[in-house]
Amino acid sequence: MFDTKEEKVKMEAVITRFNDEMKKVRTGRAHPDMLSGIKVEAYGQFMPLNQVANVTISDATMLLVTPFDPANIGNISSAIRADSTLGLNPSDDGRVVRVPIPPLTEERRREIVKTASEKVEAAKISIRNVREDARKDIKEAKLPEDATKRAEKEIDDLTKEYTDRIDAAFKEKEAEIMKI
Repeated sequence: MFDTKEEKVKMEAVITRFNDEMKKVRTGRAHPDMLSGIKVEAYGQFMPLNQVANVTISDATMLLVTPFDPANIGNISSAIRADSTLGLNPSDDGRVVRVPIPPLTEERRREIVKTASEKVEAAKISIRNVREDARKDIKEAKLPEDATKRAEKEIDDLTKEYTDRIDAAFKEKEAEIMKI
């Protein structure tokens, strides 16, 4: 009998990674995870923003970034401004960086959905790669023919289940992005 526990763990990891990527996608509302991919040059090296500052929500359209060391405030503003995928223009007052979240235009919403759909395809490719690895393992196990077919069907069902979960999460995110 072929055990699919390892494949489930790998596919679950893909789902987790995908959900983390979807949190970073901008929806028109302020969310601290929007800035989670930002790297700031501090102390001579690049560090994740959350290691040099605290990111909070002021209101639905404003993020506040409070640096742990005020000397890094200029680098934090520059790093946020440099990430063109976000399209944000931060301002600082010497103590905190204010990041206004501008309302999204219809065109920008469509661009964001397109970018998110590329992440969907990447996640599905990862799921299919897990399936192909499992099929190789099944062939190498030299199981009887009926056990091989049963194991392949089990892997295919697992693949469908996880790709459906990715599609459902994307539909939900797409609706959130397109909502005005």
